[in-house]
Amino acid sequence: MTARLIDGNALAASVRGELAERVFALKAQGITPGLAVILVGADPASAVYVRNKVAACEKVGMHSLKIEYPADVAQATVLGKISELNRDPAIHGILVQLPLPGHFDSELLLESIAPEKDVDGFHAENVGALMQGQPRFIPCTPYGVMKMLESAGVPLRGAEAVIVGRSNIVGKPMAMLLMAAGATVTVCHSQTRDLAFHTKRADIVVAAVGKPKMITGDMLKPGAVVVDVGINRLPDGKLCGDVDFDSAKEVAGAISPVPGGVGPMTITMLLANTLEAAERAAEEKQ
Repeated sequence: MTARLIDGNALAASVRGELAERVFALKAQGITPGLAVILVGADPASAVYVRNKVAACEKVGMHSLKIEYPADVAQATVLGKISELNRDPAIHGILVQLPLPGHFDSELLLESIAPEKDVDGFHAENVGALMQGQPRFIPCTPYGVMKMLESAGVPLRGAEAVIVGRSNIVGKPMAMLLMAAGATVTVCHSQTRDLAFHTKRADIVVAAVGKPKMITGDMLKPGAVVVDVGINRLPDGKLCGDVDFDSAKEVAGAISPVPGGVGPMTITMLLANTLEAAERAAEEKQ
C-alpha cells in the first residue's frame, strides 16, 4: 500500500486564493491588512522564514513591514518597537521571529504584543482562550495541520490521535484542537517509555519533535494518517521531516511530505490570522 499525499503546497495555494479575495474586499473599505515581522540576529533559517512570510503577505495584497536588528540589540529597544507597533492602526499583526538571542526574555517579548495583534497565538491571554475552546487566534502550525486534516477528509470525532512533541508552539495547542474536534489524544515526548506502543494504535499521528526520520513505518498502524511537522537538514543538505517518509508511506493511509507539507500551511494560516485581525479592527471601527 502506498499512502495518498496530503499536499500542503496545493492546499496553501487554494486557501491563499480565498484570502486574497477577502483582502481585496477589505481594501475596498480603505483598510489594508498589515503584518509587522521582527527579526533579531542573522540566523539563516530565521531569515529564510521571515523572507517567505513577507513575500506571502505581498502576494495576497497585504502590507508587510520587516524590522531587523543585530543580535546584540538591547531588549529594551525591541520592546519599545513592539509598543510602537501596538499603537499603529496600520499594523494588525505583530510577529517576533523565534528563536531570539540568549540575552532576550522571549516570554516577556511575546507577552508585550497586544493580544489582538498576536497573530502567532502565543500570548498567555490567547493561549487561555484556546484552552477554553474560544480561540481568538489559533497558533499557525496547528491551525495548518487542522486544515490539512479537513482537506483530506480525515474523521476526527472518536479517532485516536497521537502527538509526538509537547511544545507550546505545536504539541500542546495541537492537542487542544484535536480534543475540541472530538479526538482522543495522547501526547508523547522525550520521557515516553515506549513510543511505538502509542503510535501503533493511532489513527492519526502528528510528529513535531525535531528529530530526523524518528517515526518509521513499523511504528505505524496500517492506514493511519501521518502529518509531519518536523523540518530537519541532513548532512548532505537535504531536508527531511520527523517521519521516515519512505517506510511510512508503505504503511500509512495518508501522509504529508517534507518539504511541501505543513510548512506552506503554517505561513498561510499566519496570513489568515492577520486578515482576521484586520477584519475585527474594521468591525470595531464601524
